[in-house]
Amino acid sequence: MIVGVPKEIKNNESRVGMTPAGVFELVKNNHTVYVQSGAGEGSGFFNHDYQRAGATILDTIGQVYAMSDMIVKVKEPIAEEYALIQKGQIVFTYFHFASSEALTKAMIESKSICIAYETVEDEDGTLPLLTPMSEVAGRMAIQQGAKYLEKPVKGRGVLLGGVPGVAPGRVLVLGAGVVGIQAAKMAAGLGAHVTILDVNMKRLRHVNDIMPPHVVTEFSNEFNIRKHIKTHDLIIGGVLLKGAKAPNLITKDMLKDMRPGTVIVDVAVDQGGCVETTRPTTHENPTYIVDDVVHYCVANMPGAVPYTSTVALTNVTLPYVLKLANTGWRTACKLDKSLGKGLNIVEGDIVYKEIAKAFQWEPVLA
Repeated sequence: MIVGVPKEIKNNESRVGMTPAGVFELVKNNHTVYVQSGAGEGSGFFNHDYQRAGATILDTIGQVYAMSDMIVKVKEPIAEEYALIQKGQIVFTYFHFASSEALTKAMIESKSICIAYETVEDEDGTLPLLTPMSEVAGRMAIQQGAKYLEKPVKGRGVLLGGVPGVAPGRVLVLGAGVVGIQAAKMAAGLGAHVTILDVNMKRLRHVNDIMPPHVVTEFSNEFNIRKHIKTHDLIIGGVLLKGAKAPNLITKDMLKDMRPGTVIVDVAVDQGGCVETTRPTTHENPTYIVDDVVHYCVANMPGAVPYTSTVALTNVTLPYVLKLANTGWRTACKLDKSLGKGLNIVEGDIVYKEIAKAFQWEPVLA
């Protein structure tokens, strides 16, 4: 199979879909790999690194799309790429369709095979291709939240860890999944007081077992959320509904109950956000303020640490890329049920029901 790795063109996205190590494995399996010139530079991988691994370097993104059977990316295609995607071409990347009707319609029209990293699902319900980026985003959420709590950037002026004689900052984490646990771990490490909410008691018991005493758990409901937003300095939105739009756990009217300078980091922004006032931002302009509350809603947070993120991502995507390349998408998805759940749109048909539900369309189930 011919596998193409284009340069990411989303704002401030420095990750790349494959490392030279990934290219090496594909070439070893007798596949051809085309990499767009400069695609890996943001992550610290250069053209000569890919050439040594066996890739052919192409000058333009158009050439990569035109000459490849499968495209391996990081982020969803943006408008400039829609016309480049060919009928029957496999596109393997993060899509997050439920948050973008325009993208969904464009991929339906392309008649391509859209396999989404974020919906590949193991038997135990875990999401192996989303997990490493959720780990990065969860940890980064605290770094960014701590920074935007500083007064010069309109935060409350609170040091998360406090100092002797001064109480530490308070962090509220919505969701005890991968993002929430990693955020809680980082916040606890800084010495902050952490409250983590979830509706899954099994997860809360797990958090209770592994976290230090200054991380406390509570059941998530509107009453508890309204209670805690009044006293916490940093709020992390880490809620995920697989393949579906995130629920609005914090509504616009709740912002007036928060203290001026409270910071919200909505990691769920890729799936529409779990805060009503969330709208996607970029690393270039990461924050905005609504009712004196600072919102940080960067849709590709791991893109700020591209070396770590690219290596972590390729570690988990490569086995699936090899399966797709070795046997074709139909056989690979039939033999590997986890990969099969990654099928979102197939030759113009939506086959992942949560996407259709997000737009109130009828799905065509595979």
